[in-house]
Amino acid sequence: MNKPKVVAIVGPTASGKTSLSIQLAQKFNGEIISADSRQVYRGMDLGTGKITPTEMQDIPHHLLDVANPMDIYTGVDFKRDATIAINRITQRTHLPLIVGGTFFYLELLRGNMQAAPVQPNPEFRKTLEPYSNAELLDLLREKDTKRADSIDPDNRRRLERSLEIIHTLGRVPEVHATESDYDWLLFGVDIPKETLHKNINTRLETRLEQGMIDEVQQLLKNGVTPKRLDDLGLEYRYVLKYIQQEISYPEMCEQIETKSRQFAKRQLTWLKRYPEIQWVKPARVEDIYRRTDIFLAQ
Repeated sequence: MNKPKVVAIVGPTASGKTSLSIQLAQKFNGEIISADSRQVYRGMDLGTGKITPTEMQDIPHHLLDVANPMDIYTGVDFKRDATIAINRITQRTHLPLIVGGTFFYLELLRGNMQAAPVQPNPEFRKTLEPYSNAELLDLLREKDTKRADSIDPDNRRRLERSLEIIHTLGRVPEVHATESDYDWLLFGVDIPKETLHKNINTRLETRLEQGMIDEVQQLLKNGVTPKRLDDLGLEYRYVLKYIQQEISYPEMCEQIETKSRQFAKRQLTWLKRYPEIQWVKPARVEDIYRRTDIFLAQ
């Protein structure tokens, strides 16, 4: 029995994954499932680069705005919800397209990783509060060098979660790859480094013009704590610092741009480990269509 076919689009931040996904969805009757650990949260639009209704061009999107920012949406939650979405999409004889920058989510779906069955432990996380991000990374490196090398060192939430899992289980969980329920085609968006850096800078300018600072202020008014905002990624972390007058506006922009470029470099390092990814140039869309046609015909 043939497995349902699923296409995934990966690449560093600001590489053009969203635009390519819309083109493929239009061409192959697709529906898009967001694999982004922050776009699941309501009210976090500009800071996460969430696609707008206009940009969707009537293409159905899944797993956007499904959680409250003060709740913790885990990898277990994603795998469950994404699996439901994939099954419903395939039942409609549409093509599921997995798109996003949280590669851990994709690996959960592909069976290459397993989410640890560990509930959030607020008491343990309180014990980590005195530590800086660098110190948390050192603690993690002592226990799991591989995870420490792949994690975003500025993502405190991920650092705490990794240490929380080890603390709860008493060990680094063993990972046993399992056979996927789906047949996968993985596209990696390949653009020059100079173009990527320009995209990062232009994207920040656009988000600020559209009201990213107002978005952060509104999240604070809605009860999202400063600590939680700090956990939710570099854009929110440095806009918060600006709002709290810890850094100037130019310093905020410089930090977001610098950290975004560093994050993109780490994402590429992670992705280059997977030989099954077919790296494509967004401008050569006919070549991408051809490869997708071949995959769907197999």
